[in-house]
Amino acid sequence: MRLLVLGGTGFVGGAVVRAGLRRDWAVTVFNRGRHGTTPTGVRRLRGDRTAPGGLASLAGQEWDLVVDTWDGAPRAAGDSARALAGQVGRYVYVSSGSVYAEPVALGSAEDAPVVDAAPDAVEADYPSNKAGAERAVREVYGQLALIARAGLILGPGEDIGRLPWWLERITRGGDVLAPGPADLALQYVDVRDLAAFLLDPRVPGGTFNVVSRTGHATMGELLAACVAATGADARLCWVEPERILAAGVVPWNDLPVWIPAGHPYRWLQERDVRAAFAAGLVCRPVVDTVADTWSWLRAAGAVPPRAGRPQRAPVGLDPAREAVLLSTGR
Repeated sequence: MRLLVLGGTGFVGGAVVRAGLRRDWAVTVFNRGRHGTTPTGVRRLRGDRTAPGGLASLAGQEWDLVVDTWDGAPRAAGDSARALAGQVGRYVYVSSGSVYAEPVALGSAEDAPVVDAAPDAVEADYPSNKAGAERAVREVYGQLALIARAGLILGPGEDIGRLPWWLERITRGGDVLAPGPADLALQYVDVRDLAAFLLDPRVPGGTFNVVSRTGHATMGELLAACVAATGADARLCWVEPERILAAGVVPWNDLPVWIPAGHPYRWLQERDVRAAFAAGLVCRPVVDTVADTWSWLRAAGAVPPRAGRPQRAPVGLDPAREAVLLSTGR
């Protein structure tokens, strides 16, 4: 199989490249060559899809499968799709659950309304960029395109730092603020399981919520796995969500991964995923995701910068704020 990855040096793109190599496929990446590295044996084409003539290096070649992780202007996604028309057997676009128009009902499936976004837009916010790019790809490939609306993505190589923050916090030891309840159901996908789904030739075209079932793990299981993986002398101190929220702590950002019941964004961890599992999605145990992320983080030394994208604000609760919440709970 001949695989082309548009990007290929970031979190998801890098996982797709490695998954292709494990299958002994011929892997090519296309990017500007300004960020990251590629494994040995990967062919690298240079170009800038946002510049005039920037897709020229793709001309006159053929691939069995292309995977695109673009999150910029929808127009650029459409340009890439059109440039590859007739040159690829299958087009996969990695989108996001963020495309759904709020308010989003718990348990919504792929037919839920999405934000209004033009396929030829030059630039917008993240949800509109992803939604517009979906439409741009469908304009070229129709229902033959695979649109994967990923959810929370964890695993080795994570460049936002949600799970790494928990691992590093727990490594410091002592009392650790654990946002309750411990049995809060989580919904996420390991980046390697996402990559396997994207490359699975049995998955049909169409749109899929690609994330685990809600409750694949709980907040308690995730944090316990962090303690076990790091071997740290840490004690999880569970604090009820009402007190955390009253203190102005922001779910998802201050306490990564955590979105309590009743929160407006709780739908991010309660989406209908029956279609993806029927198509073959398999999700590994949380202990494997945590242990492998810890091994990677120790080797890497730090969370890498996001390849070719603006840096997000750091995630994680300030230690002083954590100490106040822990002290007032005693």
